[in-house]
Parts: sequence; structure tokens; C-alpha cells
Amino acid sequence: MPRRSRMDTVKIAFKNRKFQFGFGLLMFFILFALIGPLFTPFAWDGLYYEKVGKVELASYSGRHLPPMTHEVIYTYTGKKVEVLHILGTDIQGKDVYAQLVYGLRTSLWIAVLAAVIGTILGVSIGFVAGYKGGWIDEVLMMAVNIMLVIPAIVLLILVAAYLSARSPEIQAVIIGLTGWPWVARAVRSQTLSLKNREFVSLARLAGQSDTKIIFGEIMPNMVSYVFMAGILQFSGAILASATLDFIGLGPTTMVSLGNILQKAIAYNALQFGWWWFIPPGIIITLIITALFFINLGMEEVFNPRLRRGGE
Repeated sequence: MPRRSRMDTVKIAFKNRKFQFGFGLLMFFILFALIGPLFTPFAWDGLYYEKVGKVELASYSGRHLPPMTHEVIYTYTGKKVEVLHILGTDIQGKDVYAQLVYGLRTSLWIAVLAAVIGTILGVSIGFVAGYKGGWIDEVLMMAVNIMLVIPAIVLLILVAAYLSARSPEIQAVIIGLTGWPWVARAVRSQTLSLKNREFVSLARLAGQSDTKIIFGEIMPNMVSYVFMAGILQFSGAILASATLDFIGLGPTTMVSLGNILQKAIAYNALQFGWWWFIPPGIIITLIITALFFINLGMEEVFNPRLRRGGE
């Protein structure tokens, strides 16, 4: 039976309803994160900045306002600026919509970077351990088992708490470096089952290097598995980032979805401002839901036995 081309796989994926729903929902939030700032004059921290010479002076409402409230802000130079608070303001008078859209952008960036780091690290270690075997396999799997025994959240908290200043990139690296072990173990088991196949033996006889065999012969047969592992890494990174943010160990240089939730709870927003904590919570939930349906749809695409009229 001839192998399906990548374009055939993509076509089948976009005919799958689960994948369509998940992909569409995820793309909506990505698009919102990209163009959302165009609909507000406020910066990422919910403040309105006016440039005076080489200095930018911040102005803000100072009042706690509900969604869709029009207001006139007076800047330091006496300029009157009429603004619309799409999602109202927080207890400090900062625009919630601006924080939400920039926070979404930060959270997605952290998740993508962490997923790439975790997937590349886990896949590389899994391939090498499974293909080389022997003492290399034992040493690498010992490291994997040690990492699996230690709760990832504990490592995340310890490393994040040690750093006084944390950028989104630093948080992504922390999450990525603690999320790879299960990927490595799973990829190793798949590599063990593939390395003795005929096409791999023929590649050895042809004198191909181990690196070329791993990434040229074995990996193409595991693209579906690696893709789904990356989706799970992305989903886990969203949750890990929100967890660190919620306990006050998120980025200190930018706002994020979890950071908004943490401040909302700290200022008791449950009593006076649903618009402060409900939107970021809903967005996190819907992104995880979208990734779940993407993974479910791709599983049906790559495994025809699971398909029920998805093509």
C-alpha cells in the first residue's frame, strides 16, 4: 500500500470535524492576540502612554469601571483623550482588555517556545537512547527516570522562585527543560520497534551514518507521533505557565493570562469585577479544549481504525 503524501494527510485532517473545531478555535485566539491591540490605545500594562520628548508618561483612569465604558483621560500635559474600556478597568483603574490581549500574546509565546524546547529535547534523547542502546540508553533513561520521579511543578517553583527577574523567554525555558522526560521515554519505545525494520537495515548496509538513519529513516515514520507530542507539550506549557503565574512566579517584565488571574484574586475581584478574572479563565480553558480536539482529530487522521467518516 503506497504511503500517503503530506498533502493528503493535511487534506484528510481538514476534513475531520474534531480537527476543524480545534484548529479554528486556536486560530481565532492566535488572530485575536495579533490584531487585538489595534482596538485599544492602552499599552500591555493597561496604561495610556504619552511621549513627551524622549520620555513616555503614563496616564490611566484611576477608577474601577465596568465593560464598554467611555471615559475621558487627562494626560500629564493636560491633553484630553477619549477612550473606550472594552472590558472595563481593574481596581487600580488599568484597562483590562489591553492586559488581556497582551497577556494572551505572552502566554501563547511562552507555550510555543516551551513546547518547541521540550519536544526537541525529548525527541532527540528518545531517538538516541532507542537507536544506540547499550550504556548510552541506560545513562539517558536513568536521567529520564530521575526527572519523572521528581514532580515537575516542584522543579518549576524552585527554579522560578530563585530568579528575581523573569522574562517570558526565561519562563518558557524553565517549562521546556522540565517537560521533556515523558516524550523521551515514549519516543525511545517507538524507536526500539523501528530500528530493526528492513528499511533501517538497508540504510546501515548502504553506509549511512547514525544521524542520517535516525532523522532520515526513523523520524519520518514517527512524524505523526512527534506532532501529537508537540501538541501535548503546548497544552501542558499553557497550564504550567498559568500555574506559575497564579502563585506569583510568572514573568516580571510582561503581563500574562495567569498573571491577570493572580492579581484579580489578590485584589478580591470575585466581589466587585467579574470582567477582571472570568475572561482570562475562559480563554485558558478554550485554548486547552482546542488543543484537545486537535490532538483527537490528528489521532483519527493518523490511525484509520479510529476514523468514523472523518474523511
